[in-house]
Amino acid sequence: YAVIPYYGYARQDRKTTSRVPISTALVARLLESAGVDRVICVDLHCGQIQGFFDCPVDNLYGSLVLRDFFISQDGETSLVSPCVVSPDAGGVERADRFRQYLRLVGIDASFAVMNKRRKIANEIASIELVGSVEGCDVIVVDDMIDTAGTLCAVAELLKKEGARSVVAIASHGLFSGPAYERIAESDALDHVVVLNTVPLDEEKPHEKISVVSCAPLLARAIHSAVDG
Repeated sequence: YAVIPYYGYARQDRKTTSRVPISTALVARLLESAGVDRVICVDLHCGQIQGFFDCPVDNLYGSLVLRDFFISQDGETSLVSPCVVSPDAGGVERADRFRQYLRLVGIDASFAVMNKRRKIANEIASIELVGSVEGCDVIVVDDMIDTAGTLCAVAELLKKEGARSVVAIASHGLFSGPAYERIAESDALDHVVVLNTVPLDEEKPHEKISVVSCAPLLARAIHSAVDG
């Protein structure tokens, strides 16, 4: 078995220009050539990545663990008019799944989507909100946070649209480049919650970042895979 909390090269899952490798498929073949006969990972960037493997793949949803951050030990929540927001059209299914998880514990949240166009990777050409966040505690749901440029731009627009607070959750906190500084300096982004699939850089500012352990999620998956 291969337990891979964060599957590297996950965003290199298709050809964008000629002579560009599909590295996701290459890594899958390398793992299987090394003898891996089952893969357990957390929140693949794209669900279709499972098709690159010939062996079974368990794609675990980290949002189920992240949900508990918003619930106290007595089952209560401090969220006011919660609204779940997808940062782009491609993440609608992921964000809606988190919304369903909230409903399982009695939290009824509204839903909104950010419509954005990119110039190049990590650089936005335009962005707009589809839905209403007026007076809402907003939870932005994504699978990973890279340079945090998009996230901070989304948070700023949400605050302009009347959001009461903006908290971002993601399974993978890559925080590359100026991500830590952007999050620390953003007045619009109140907090960030990530799983510990990627370790934080302790030398960078991370007062606004909380880390939730994915160990129980992986432990249950391993136990189910081994013992059935």
